Formats: sequence, C-alpha cells, structure tokens
Amino acid sequence: MTAPEHDAPPATPFAGLTPDVILDAVEGLDYRCDGRLLALNSYENRVYQVGIEDGPPVIAKFYRAGRWPAAAILEEHAFARELAEFEIPVVAPLAANGATLHEYLDFRFALYPRRPGRAPEIDRPETLNWLGRFIARIHAVGEIRPFEHRPALGIERLGVEPSRWLLAHDFIPPDLRAAYESVIDDALARVRDGFGRAGDLAQLRLHGDCHLGNILWSEAGPCFVDLDDCMNGPAIQDLWLLLSGGRAEMEGQLAEVVDGYRDFMEFDPAGLHLVEALRTLRIIHYAAWLARRWDDPAFPLAFPWFNTQRYWQDHILALREQLAAMDEPPLAIAP
Repeated sequence: MTAPEHDAPPATPFAGLTPDVILDAVEGLDYRCDGRLLALNSYENRVYQVGIEDGPPVIAKFYRAGRWPAAAILEEHAFARELAEFEIPVVAPLAANGATLHEYLDFRFALYPRRPGRAPEIDRPETLNWLGRFIARIHAVGEIRPFEHRPALGIERLGVEPSRWLLAHDFIPPDLRAAYESVIDDALARVRDGFGRAGDLAQLRLHGDCHLGNILWSEAGPCFVDLDDCMNGPAIQDLWLLLSGGRAEMEGQLAEVVDGYRDFMEFDPAGLHLVEALRTLRIIHYAAWLARRWDDPAFPLAFPWFNTQRYWQDHILALREQLAAMDEPPLAIAP
C-alpha cells in the first residue's frame, strides 16, 4: 500500500529549527561544525549547507513534519543509494551510525554530500541526449521492483483531491468559484481521456520531479538531486518536464531526449498521450500545494503573488489553455 501525503501539523513546523539546533543535530552524528551555515533554496523542507572542520561541508535536510512516514523516507533513501551503487550520478544520503534518517528533538533529518553544479543548457542537443541516457539508467534500476511505501502517480492524488481541497477551504474567490468548478471538471475529464488513450503503461520507480532545478550540470555531466517526490509511475513523468516552448520546439527536444533514452531503455510512445495531462495535473497540484502551506511564514514571503484575485484568474486561464492542449494530437517523434 502506498503512503498518503499528509498536511503538516502544526502550520509552522520549522519554528524551532534555530541555527543552534541545526548545528547540534549535525554534531550529534560525530561531525565537528565550524559554525558556517547557509540556508539553501527549499520550501517544502528546510535545507542547509553546514561547514565542517577539516572537511568539505555537508548538506542537512530537515523534513517537514507530517508529510511522509519514516518508511517512505527510508525507501527514498534506499532508492538513491541503490542508484549510486549502479554508478548513476545521484546525490544519495550519507550514512552515519549505520542510518540515513536521524532524529533530533522534534525533527527528522538526513545529511548529503555537497555537489556543485549549474543548470543544464537544454538548448544544446547533446545535453538533452545525455539527460535522456541517464534518466533511462535511473529507470532501468527503477523497474527492478516497485516502491512499497511511496505514492503512485494518479489522477485522484494529483488532481481530484487537490482541487476538492481548494474548494473545501474557500481559497477560490467567490466570484470565480463557478468558473473554477467548471474548468476543473472539464480538465479532469480530459486528463482521464488522456490516461485512457495511453493505456496500460509500465509502472516503475521514478525520480518523480525531474525538472531542471533538480539537475546539476558539470563537466562530468548531469547529477540528479532531491528524490523527495519519488514515486511509482510511467516513464514519461521523468521526461516531459525537460520540454518547453512551442510544439515544434518540444518535439525537437523530445527527439534528442528519447534518442539518448533508447540507449538503455525502450521508449513507449503511448506515454506521449500523457504529456499535457500530466502538465494539467501539475498545475492543479501546485496551486493546492501553495494553499496547504500558506500558514507557513516562508510561503507568503516567497510567493507574494499567490492567492490574489489575479492569481486565480490566471490559474483558471491556464487550465482553459490546457483544455485546448489536451485536445491536440500527442507530440510526435521518429519511431
């Protein structure tokens, strides 16, 4: 059975995560901190670079309380370490005292090595080809067995439940509620149609959130980070987020990605029926994610444009645009 995704009680789960607490947690694992602490860009969890005496810094990731049960986090860690054992470039958690998941006071956390890098240059065909090869290698390991405690990609979890939550908690402005309900009903109907056309796709362990912000690039090539959203699902979920621009641009990008992907895995073109359906689910889920976390003080500071009249107008417009996109034929590539 997959683990549910929970709201975080309390609304400010990181209120007690002071610099002293962070350093004490790391030093409790037999590291000697030098006092340097740098907050990194993360909102769902809290992530810090911690300076270490006589050694490279480590990355400390403190998990949001109530989101994942320990078994789901440990399964994420095990997957990352399994990929690393196959010499796939992922940032896997460090083991300390024989464990990768640790507790200090009310916080669960993990340590990672620091990996420098920059964003991939996806306007270079060789970069896309390279990414396709390494994602295929992730999937080759991912198909060995399914996750037992991680969630599965699905319309209910990513579309139906989030949209119902937004309506139940009165985030949609009253004058836009009817328009939102109408477009959500139409959007989810088309999403279901897309899944129906795709058919029974193979399910495997995925990175789950393989956007460019989770890929570090260096002279050695890509390094994949942040498997916090790893899940069971179809392969296309780890590929479509690499695509951007108009239809012709996306088809060109996809051709390069799939060309590299086929070096290690077969590519099922039936998954292309899901590209716009998955984009629609991501739009719905993202709005609900922001709303669920709105009581966390970090969110209004980081996303001041959220939950305004203009935001919800634009959100409804984006969903209407997705209705048209889902009516288009799927992206095409050479067989």
